Amino acid sequence: MTENNKDRIYLGKVNTPDDLKKLPCSDIEPLCKEIREIIVDTVEKNGGHLASNLGVVELSVAIHRVFNSPHDHIIFDVGHQSYTHKLLTNRFKEFDTLRKAGGISGFTNREESPYDCFGAGHSSTSVSAALGFAEADKLSGSDAYTVVVLGDGAFTGGMVHEALNNCSNDLRLIIILNENEMSISKNIGRFANSMAKLRRKKGYFKFKRFIVSTLKKTSFGKLIFRGLRKLKKSVKNSLYGSNYFEDMGLYYLGPADGNNYKDVERLLLTAKEAGESVLIHLKTKKGKGYMPAEQDPGEYHGIRPSGKDIPEKTFSSEFGKTVCELAENNDKICAITAAMSSGTGLDEFAKTYPERFFDVGIAEEHAVTFAAGLAANGYKPIFAVYSTFLQRGYDQIIHDVALQKLPVVFCVDRAGFNESDGATHHGIFDVSFASQLPNLKIYTPITYVGARLSLNEAINSNVPSIIRYPSGSEQKNITNSFYSDGRVEKIGVRTDFSMSDKPKNIVITYGRIANEALEAKKLLEKENLSLGIILCEYLSPYDSLADEIGKILEVSDPDILLFLEEEIKCGGFAMNLCDTMKKKEMLVNKTYDILATEDPFVTRTIGETYIKASGIDRESIAGRIISLNKKY
Repeated sequence: MTENNKDRIYLGKVNTPDDLKKLPCSDIEPLCKEIREIIVDTVEKNGGHLASNLGVVELSVAIHRVFNSPHDHIIFDVGHQSYTHKLLTNRFKEFDTLRKAGGISGFTNREESPYDCFGAGHSSTSVSAALGFAEADKLSGSDAYTVVVLGDGAFTGGMVHEALNNCSNDLRLIIILNENEMSISKNIGRFANSMAKLRRKKGYFKFKRFIVSTLKKTSFGKLIFRGLRKLKKSVKNSLYGSNYFEDMGLYYLGPADGNNYKDVERLLLTAKEAGESVLIHLKTKKGKGYMPAEQDPGEYHGIRPSGKDIPEKTFSSEFGKTVCELAENNDKICAITAAMSSGTGLDEFAKTYPERFFDVGIAEEHAVTFAAGLAANGYKPIFAVYSTFLQRGYDQIIHDVALQKLPVVFCVDRAGFNESDGATHHGIFDVSFASQLPNLKIYTPITYVGARLSLNEAINSNVPSIIRYPSGSEQKNITNSFYSDGRVEKIGVRTDFSMSDKPKNIVITYGRIANEALEAKKLLEKENLSLGIILCEYLSPYDSLADEIGKILEVSDPDILLFLEEEIKCGGFAMNLCDTMKKKEMLVNKTYDILATEDPFVTRTIGETYIKASGIDRESIAGRIISLNKKY
């Protein structure tokens, strides 16, 4: 029994949607209060997405009361607003393991529960997936409904609109637009307010259902129904304009208060009986029920675990500071974000240079090509983006940037494993996919000074560039080992040994995984094995990188080389560098191996890090070196 069960009246007894359906309506409000309490307690302890989950409590409860999950499919977009859903679908006892190693995911996850029909860690995918479910049900003759909870910025993503363009009105598809202060819709006038109030009355829906069911019983009645529908739409359009969703062929209901349980349940019942594709427009309060989150929902969108404060300096904050400094003397510099200005350190730039700051919403594909357009017309665009989200613009990087040799600078934040969010947010693919592209330079600084030098060089170059750096702060162990003289004049290749040391074993690596190599060095000292580490501050072009490393190897003359990286092995730095060095005959008479991430979707056991689970931790590095020495 976990702490979650302590003093809980409902949770622990209401474990499934069937349990929930048995509750009287009078118990819904106290249940929602209890759900909010456990979400706040757990997220404050473990970290996670708080404000968005507090806003959809009533909505999530209503969905599970009205629909029959998992027979009916429920898809959350983004999956980080599914905490209430998890609590009501047999995961209450494990809820205190949220986002922990070996625990439940902070997103919907198909492997975790049959109630999670579709995984979602990236935004704006829900309607496309839901169409797939709904069309499959139609083909198979299933009576299942597909329900989408679309919100928390997801509507700004282009995929949503592509999917809406393909919605047909004969599906058992219900899309819930959860507008939590996003200002998507137009201001509501008197007529719209009156319509919304009328629609929220129980008698309105009862009368409407009676009229619709009566008319649809005969062919003549169906004709009358279609005529009345067209007349109603025409009157509405003439009074307060066309409705985007109805123009897309969807039956529109709303707007309504998404935190009023009774209103939400009535709308869901109406949508369920409509017999066609429906969009329900709800307005919810992000952070509902927790005053700090209500007052500052942005600050409480995602919070760190208790005891883990945000460092005074991070790579993100130093990047943002440097961009501002460079922009002061260069009026061609522009900064772009895909709804992540705070996370990528661009808030100050947005305030200082608002005319050169562009937040394009959750639309990474557009952001890349938009940056390409700016570059083609003489500007210096910097697109700051998390590594995991840059994947969404890969086609545009190839076709619109690299092919045309446009000097777009991609500042790739959160590079490497993401211990909290997991597989959906790992930044371990960017080196592999970027390494395949000509006309592009990859920088891998691991100090603030290195990041500043990389950005300055990239801004002044005439080729596209990727500057990748991890979350958090620079590591003292790395700084002390590779930058002991304190002087950094340019980025390049560094060592933690002098040429006179001549270590028998050398690890060649980049990024924060260098810290694991440094710790492995200590373990190997106990085995009387010497280890030197070569740290790369840039990767591509691999020809010049190989030449720099070759000069070091020529002097140090090691017997064994281990190429180490936190990224995926296939097509990554190690494979590319090995291939280049082979062609240059630098590996003749050398024993060498690669240690990298082979399973990008590896799962952790309790207490285990992703680096440990992937076999690239200090013990694994030391073990591989020992093994290579035995073979040698």
